[in-house]
Amino acid sequence: MIKAALAVLAVAAVLLALVWIFQRRLIYLPDPAPPPAAGAVLPGARDVAFTTSDGLRLTAWHLTGGGRGVTVLVAGGNAGNRLHRGPLASALRREGFDVLLMDYRGYGGNPGSPSEEGLLRDARAARALVKGPVIYFGESLGAAVVTALATEDPPDALVLRSPFTDLAAAGRHNYPFLPVGLLLWDRFPVAAPLASVRVPTAVVYGSRDTIVPAALSRTVAASAAGPVTEVEVEGAGHNDRALLDGPELIAAVVSLAPPQSS
Repeated sequence: MIKAALAVLAVAAVLLALVWIFQRRLIYLPDPAPPPAAGAVLPGARDVAFTTSDGLRLTAWHLTGGGRGVTVLVAGGNAGNRLHRGPLASALRREGFDVLLMDYRGYGGNPGSPSEEGLLRDARAARALVKGPVIYFGESLGAAVVTALATEDPPDALVLRSPFTDLAAAGRHNYPFLPVGLLLWDRFPVAAPLASVRVPTAVVYGSRDTIVPAALSRTVAASAAGPVTEVEVEGAGHNDRALLDGPELIAAVVSLAPPQSS
């Protein structure tokens, strides 16, 4: 029995070591394929590029001419690339917004490998492209990215879609059999830094989200230092269309738009 117990411990130790070494492959699920030209997907959009502080040249789509004079800077979640957020950009454009769909390092044909520090560098560089009023929009993991950016460079408003309190909390929900808090290199806090962000904020989440439980998003909303609007989309799961470009999500962005100048 002692030998069997030792064998089980040895296997568990090996598995934990593998998870620790390859954890970023579990966290980041990029679609690395270069998307089509912006205008082929979003009429009027153009391909743009920016350079990060560590020297990576990253590409994005910029949709302008919306009429409001307000740009929504979209930081995606941990999967896919900007092509998958095209419907969101189209919906925002119909409401008069300009949209910058950024892609992180390692996503959408971009060089580099994703990490917490790297994604924030990417968001800083994308932010530098935007002139005038701006709303930061962060999807899931991207909510942590734009919240960190907001602590450094506050936007006019902030939209957090399906945010977790921090990555460890989401990890414990999805991998309850692992000591996630001890293993993680990348922490991605949201609730703690949001407590110092005083801009108008909307927190939008689905009531049936099995990846980031609604309870985590509610805790994020409760932590906001500024005025906050909490929008629970009834029946929506994490990857449902309602949380990509659904009416309740788009209405939450519209509600935060700065007044149009006359």
